[in-house]
Amino acid sequence: MTTAPTSVPARALTALGALGVVLGGLVAAVTGPMDWAKGSWAAAYLVLVVGVAQHVMGRLRAVDATDDRAGWVQLAGWNLGSALVIGGTLVTTPLLVDLGSVLLVVALVLALRAGARGPGDGIPRVVGLAYRAMLLVLAVSIPVGMLLSHLRS
Repeated sequence: MTTAPTSVPARALTALGALGVVLGGLVAAVTGPMDWAKGSWAAAYLVLVVGVAQHVMGRLRAVDATDDRAGWVQLAGWNLGSALVIGGTLVTTPLLVDLGSVLLVVALVLALRAGARGPGDGIPRVVGLAYRAMLLVLAVSIPVGMLLSHLRS
């Protein structure tokens, strides 16, 4: 079984995902000393959504994806959408969170279309199922985050 990214967008997703984990760790390190109220949320978002989820999408995009254009749209949508969600949350602007959320949904659809499906693509069935479960959790969390953004503003 090989899940090493082969396309440039897949490698970029993987690398930016790793960077997201590092940035999230740095944000977590300064949250307490800076007394940053939304710092723990920002750190968790960076690690889990920008980091881990994007890294996994990059690793598994290589399995089935042949459309680099869709890969670049996924990469741009995930990162710009995440930046808008983080920025909109930090400045309490729900409209930015909504716009970022739309971009995240587009990226999730592309990730689902290009991701691991199971044994037919050289990936164990359990990995394909776990991948789709991760995408489902992300998809469900988007409207919840949007609602919370509006309730807190």
